[in-house]
Order: sequence, then structure tokens, then C-alpha cells
Amino acid sequence: MQISTKIVNFRKSLALAMIVGVTSVSYAQLEDVVKTGEAKVEEARKSQAKVDAIVDSSQARLVEYRSLLKQIEGLKVYNNQLQTQIDSQLQLIEKFEASTAQVAVIERQMLPLIMKMIDGIAQFVELDMPFNEQERAERVLFMQENIERADVDISEKFRQILEVYQIEDEYGRKIDSYSKIINVDGQEHEVDILRVGRIAMVAQTKDTKLSAVYDKDSKKWIALDNGTYRNSIKNGIKMANKQATIDVMTLPIAAPGVAK
Repeated sequence: MQISTKIVNFRKSLALAMIVGVTSVSYAQLEDVVKTGEAKVEEARKSQAKVDAIVDSSQARLVEYRSLLKQIEGLKVYNNQLQTQIDSQLQLIEKFEASTAQVAVIERQMLPLIMKMIDGIAQFVELDMPFNEQERAERVLFMQENIERADVDISEKFRQILEVYQIEDEYGRKIDSYSKIINVDGQEHEVDILRVGRIAMVAQTKDTKLSAVYDKDSKKWIALDNGTYRNSIKNGIKMANKQATIDVMTLPIAAPGVAK
């Protein structure tokens, strides 16, 4: 009986030992498998992180690339506009260079013309009615002296002589009045002179007792019929001084002569 009990106990112990051994072996293998799996998972995670980083970098570079393409297109348009402007400026430069080449020729032609214009205006003032004599004579003298100056370029000289001609032209379209002492029949009189353009130049004493007209042919003042012209000249002087409205005047006007 005791022997049978021992045999049973031995069998139980042996079975338990076999189970423990098998269990120990299975846990060890399972742990190795788990560790191997975890390592592969970590490796896969790292690989995925690298892939994500590469993808993100590629996306960023793609965005940058597209942005650069837009900038390049904009620069191409800008460069085309600049090239158009440069071409236009080059054409202007060519025109300016061609014009500059003609400056010396123009100056050689302009100087004799200006000298003739000065001589012409000087003769005109001398032969014209005697009004604003000092002012007009000084203007002509200034031009005659200025033509010799080297510090004044030809264009300025031409502008000045044109200005003199314009002033003389305006005299022919204006009505004017001023005081002066004139000689009529050998006697001097203080008068108010009325000039109507270059059509007529008449005078009247302050007391309106004497009226006279300037005769261009004789270059003298000639007495007028005061009964005919007294009121007309008086009113004309008022008009010139803006003391009366413009109205019709009766004035002695010489008939035009034959041009020579």
C-alpha cells in the first residue's frame, strides 16, 4: 500500500515537473517573439517617420517650386516691359543724336538771321511814329550789344529778338495815351497824346484849345481843325485812360501810300 502511494506521488511530481519545464520553455520563446515584434514595430515606426519627413519636405519643396515659377513668370513680364522701354529710349537717343549733329549747322544759319532781324527792327523803330522812343531805342540797343556776347547761347538770342518783335506787334493793336511836350508850328505845347495802334497819333492840349496830328511823311506835328476833332480826341484820350467806354472816334487818318 505504501509502495503504491509512492508510485502515484512520483508520477504526479514527474508530470508537474514536465508541465513546469514546458511552460518555462514557452514563456521564453514567447518573450523572444514579443521582443522581436516590438523591434520590428519600432523599426517600422522609424521608417514611417522618415517617410513622413521626406513627404513633408517634398511638399514644402513643391510649394516653393511653384512659388518660384510664379516669380519667374512675373520677372519675364517685367523684363519684357523694361526691354520695350529701353528700345523706345534707344530710338529717342538716336533722334537726339541726329538733332545734335545739326546744331552747329543751325547755329551758323541762325546768327545771320538774328542780325538781320535786329537791323530790321532798328530801322522800323526809326521810321515808325515817335512813341515810347526811349524804351524802344533801349530795347534795340540791348539786342545789338547782346548779339556779341559769348555767354548767351544762340537760342536765347533768338528768343529775345522774337520777344522784341512781339512787343512791336502789340503796339499796333493797342490804344494808348500819355503826356508829352511837342512842337506845333514852331511853338512847344504840353499835350496829351492819343495813339490808336499805328493808324493815327493825335495830340491835344490840356485846355483842349489845340489839337494836332503827327504826319509821318514830314515827321512833324500839324495843327487840326479843333472844331472837327476836339471832342473826338478828348473822348479818345478818356477811352485810352479807361475813363470812358470804347466808342467810335473821328480821327484824321492818312491814306495808305504805295509800297516801295
